[in-house]
Amino acid sequence: MFPRVVFRKHKQKCLRMALNVPGLVVMAAFYLLILGTGIWASMRSKKEEKKCTGDGMEITLLAGRNINLLVGIFTLTATWVGGGFILGIAEATYNPTLGAVWALMPVPYVLTFFLGGFFFAKPMRENKYVTMMDPFQQKYGNVLSSALILPALVADVLWVARTLVSLGGTMSVILDLSYVYSIIISSVVAIIYTLLGGLYSVAYTDVIQLILIFVSLWVCVPFLLTNPHSVDISLTAYNQTFQAPWVGTVELDEAGKWFDDFMLLALGGLAYQAFYQRILSASSYTQAQVTCFASSAFCLVLGIPSVLIGAVAASTDWNSTSYGLPTPYERDQAGSILPIALQYLTPTYVSIIGIGAVAAAVMSSMDSALLSSASLFSSNIYKNIIRKQASDREMQWVIRISVVVVGLAGTALTFLDSSVLVFWLVGVDMSYTIMFPQLVCILFFKVSNGYGATVGYMMGIIMRILSGEPLINLPPAIQFPGCRLDEEGKLTQFFPFRTAIMVISLLSILLFSWLTSIIFNKGLLSEKWDVFKIKRKQRSTATAADVKRTNEEASQAKQLLDTTSC
Repeated sequence: MFPRVVFRKHKQKCLRMALNVPGLVVMAAFYLLILGTGIWASMRSKKEEKKCTGDGMEITLLAGRNINLLVGIFTLTATWVGGGFILGIAEATYNPTLGAVWALMPVPYVLTFFLGGFFFAKPMRENKYVTMMDPFQQKYGNVLSSALILPALVADVLWVARTLVSLGGTMSVILDLSYVYSIIISSVVAIIYTLLGGLYSVAYTDVIQLILIFVSLWVCVPFLLTNPHSVDISLTAYNQTFQAPWVGTVELDEAGKWFDDFMLLALGGLAYQAFYQRILSASSYTQAQVTCFASSAFCLVLGIPSVLIGAVAASTDWNSTSYGLPTPYERDQAGSILPIALQYLTPTYVSIIGIGAVAAAVMSSMDSALLSSASLFSSNIYKNIIRKQASDREMQWVIRISVVVVGLAGTALTFLDSSVLVFWLVGVDMSYTIMFPQLVCILFFKVSNGYGATVGYMMGIIMRILSGEPLINLPPAIQFPGCRLDEEGKLTQFFPFRTAIMVISLLSILLFSWLTSIIFNKGLLSEKWDVFKIKRKQRSTATAADVKRTNEEASQAKQLLDTTSC
C-alpha cells in the first residue's frame, strides 16, 4: 500500500506553539545556500555553453552530456529520495495496519536502477536522444507521440505538488509556520535556481541537498532511539506493545497487492523523464551504468533512518509526551509521523536539523520534476511540432517559461488535497500501466508501430478506469480475483491488477503491431489506408540498413588494403 503522506496536510492544532524563530533562521540559511549554489551553477552553465559546440538546449537540459560522475550519482539519488520517500517510509513503518514490510520504496528503487543501467540506458544513449519521448516521435509521428507525452507531463506536475505538500505539513509541525508560506517560499526558490541554470543548477544543488539529507537524518536517529518515552525497538519489532509490531506482516491474501505495489514502484520509475535526463547527461554508457548502480546503494542507505524513526514512533508511549492521547494514528496523522516524532521526542535544535532533511529532499525532487516536464514540452512539443526553426535563444526562454508554468501549476494543486490525490493516481498508474509497456516496445521490439501503440494506450486507460480506485471512491467495474471489502469497507482489488493491465497493454501493442504489419505488407489493405505509413517506414529503414551495411563493408575493405600495403 502506498503511504498517503503526500496528499495530507497536517491539521494538528491542539497544541499551538509560538513561531519557531531559530528554526526559521536555519531554514532561511539553508534556502540561501541552495539558491547561491544554483546561481553559481548557472554561471558555470553559461561558461560551458561558450566552450561547447553543441546547441544551448542540450546544455540546459543535459548539461552538454558531460556531467561529472559523482555529481551524476548525487543528482540521480536525490531525484528519487524526495519528501514522499522520507516521510512515506516512516509512515508505513509506524502505521499499525502496515509496518516496515510495506515501506517498499528503497528496495524497488534498486531494481529500477539496475534494470535502467543494464537495459534501458544503452538504446537511449546510442541514439543520442534528448528526452525519453524522442523514439516515439521519430517512429510514431507527432500526433500519437503528443498523446503519449500527456501522462508524462501530468505525472511531473503532480510530482511537484505532492513533494510540496509533504514539506508544508512538516514545517507546520516543527516551525509552526503557515502552510501557505512554507509552500510558496520553497516553490519560488526551486523555480528560480532551476530556470537560471537548467540541469547544471539542479545537479549541483542536489549534491548539497543529498549531503544535508544524509547528515540530518542520521544526526536525529540517536536522539530518537534514546528518548525516554520509547521502549527498545528490538522488543516491539515482533511483539504487541503500544500498538501492533512495527515490522508488520504480509498475509497470503494480501500478497498480490504487495507484489503489485512493488512492481509499480520498480518499473514505473523507468517511465519517468527525470531518470533518462540523468543517464543521458553522462559522458559515456559506462558512466551512466555506474551512476545507476551507485544510486541504488545510496537509496537503500537513505531509507534506513526513516524506518528507524517509524519504529521509534510505533514504540512510544504517546501519553507520556506533551503530544498526549489519542495517538497520531488515531488522530489520522500517521502521514505526519516523522515531523511529529522529531518535535515531541527530540530536543528543539535536533528537530530543526530534521526539518532540514525534509526540506532538502523536497527541493531535490521538485527541481527534477520542473526540469523534466520543461524538457518534454520544449523539446518534443515546441521544438519538434510548433516551431521547428526555433533558435537556441528562443528555446532557452521556452524552457524557462515551462519551468515557471509547471511550478505554478504544481504549487496551486497543493491547496487542493482531493485533486492532488486524483491526479497523483492518474500520473503514477499511467507511468506504469501505459508508459512503461510503450517504452519497452519501442526500445526493444522493432515490430511495434503506431497501430499497436494506439490500441495498447487505449487498452491501458480503459482497463485502469474500469478497475476502480477506493481512494477516490471509484468502484471497480472489473473485479479481479480476490476483490473484496477492505478494513474501511471499500471494495478493493487485492489481485496485482496494475501489473496485469501493464502486461495486457504490452501484449496488445505487440499483437496489433504484428497484425497490422501483416495486413499492409501482404497487401490485404491498400497502402492509402496506412495512416501511420508503416510500410513506407519499413522500406526506408531497410534502405538505411543497407546503406549502413555497405559503408561498414567499404570501411573494412579499406582497412584490409591499408594493412596489406603496410
